[in-house]
Amino acid sequence: MRNRIAGGIAVALTTGVLSTMAPAPAQAAWPAPDSWLSMLTSTRDAAAAAAAASTTSISSSSTTSTSSSTSSSTSSSTSSSTSSSTSTGLSSAALSALDLPLTNRDASVATGGVNPALPTDSATLGALLDQVRAAGYAPTRYAALLYQYWLARSTEAAGIDLATWNPQTTAKANRTNLVRSYRYYEDFQLAHRELQWAGMAGQVGADFGGGLEDFELATDLLDWAQLSTLVNRLVAKVAAVAGQDSIDQLPEGLPAIVEAFKTVKPADFRWFLSRVLIMQKNIFGDLMPLHTAYVADGGQLTSVTEMIEAGLYDDVDTYAGTGTDEDEDGNGVHDMLDTWRTIATGWDGISAAEAGPIAAANKELLRREQYDVISTQWDAARAYKGSIGEALTYLMTIIAHPSIAGVLPPREANPVIVEKRRWTGRTVVVTLPLPDWNWSVFDERWSWIEAQLLPKYADMVMNDWDALEEILTRPYDYQLESGRPLLNLPKILYSMITTLDVKVVRK
Repeated sequence: MRNRIAGGIAVALTTGVLSTMAPAPAQAAWPAPDSWLSMLTSTRDAAAAAAAASTTSISSSSTTSTSSSTSSSTSSSTSSSTSSSTSTGLSSAALSALDLPLTNRDASVATGGVNPALPTDSATLGALLDQVRAAGYAPTRYAALLYQYWLARSTEAAGIDLATWNPQTTAKANRTNLVRSYRYYEDFQLAHRELQWAGMAGQVGADFGGGLEDFELATDLLDWAQLSTLVNRLVAKVAAVAGQDSIDQLPEGLPAIVEAFKTVKPADFRWFLSRVLIMQKNIFGDLMPLHTAYVADGGQLTSVTEMIEAGLYDDVDTYAGTGTDEDEDGNGVHDMLDTWRTIATGWDGISAAEAGPIAAANKELLRREQYDVISTQWDAARAYKGSIGEALTYLMTIIAHPSIAGVLPPREANPVIVEKRRWTGRTVVVTLPLPDWNWSVFDERWSWIEAQLLPKYADMVMNDWDALEEILTRPYDYQLESGRPLLNLPKILYSMITTLDVKVVRK
């Protein structure tokens, strides 16, 4: 009976919501997946041509430098303001690009790339790289320049302007960058089955981006104090059914919502949204340079190796006993280069014997993303103004509704279960349609990823490619709109209704 009622609610809500939906925005025309390699190669060739030219203008605040990657001769000009080289044989611009700190590696400091002193176009960056390589400098000396070069290659191929990419604004202002970055991810997967992290991240990105848009929309529209009252009533009902001591069995996010949403301000939501957008750019900046370099080199690892030797990518932390080595805390670690060597075995196709190791290597990239890249940023978001950060991160966990086939949402995968033994000897077991964990806590998030996301996606790659390909080739504007919680409200409500349960058992 409960399922029939829930089904009726879902149908009615679906009809009402879909009848008001505007058509999804038209997707801009983008190259087919098999053309990405040629795009990346042509960009590399353009950079090489620029480097080989006898003079390359590199503007700065007070000098004009001339570079050449094929000749060590210098300009005959004697003017100190236009001198093309120094006593090292490098142009002044190339010399100034050495030993730069990666001040914006996590995307939290400024607009643009990793260091504001560096150009943001790959042709200029490539010319500088050719100079420092030819001069024999170790990759660690030009790490920031190398990173910026491959980041620029990535953003150019995705159609994103690196110089103006500012995540500290709004979801609306970043929509184009969201769409283009995740489209870029998915096209890697479509062209190369071994690049499974990219496809997985692209699919999850639609749910993430859609959630951000609705979160931003709700910031100024909803009465958040009223939500505090509603959650407080829910907590009171649980206490009435299972006893006052059952409150201790509830996740911290629920009382945080009660407390925080009494006084939360729109500015708090905007700060929180900007932190999540920073994480999105941080992930792109960390893993896309590796993917771009891998494909540009035709599945070879020359450029990937150079980035690793420059110290840009440490080994990947894993749980104790599962890696090839151990860190100072006894946790196993995987060598990043070995991870990419394993992925590269699938360049010409994935055999049955290679499927497991390649999936495991992509899992290591995902763990790097979730642990090394953004875990501290999630921790900071959860800690924001005490109960406010706890409430907002928990609220995101409640409304999450993954679109990957077979993946259970957090509220279903690990729901809140409250037990209370009655004087009759029986136990009341209440299952609430709420997650018993918080997405921002790494260990809890990773447990869900290992149990739900990773196995379901890997199975689709190997056993249901046609269905996965159909999903990944959809215009990304459509995918992002389909991931919006407001448009999935019938599914979310049905999920909550079917998860809610009350049992009386004898224990």
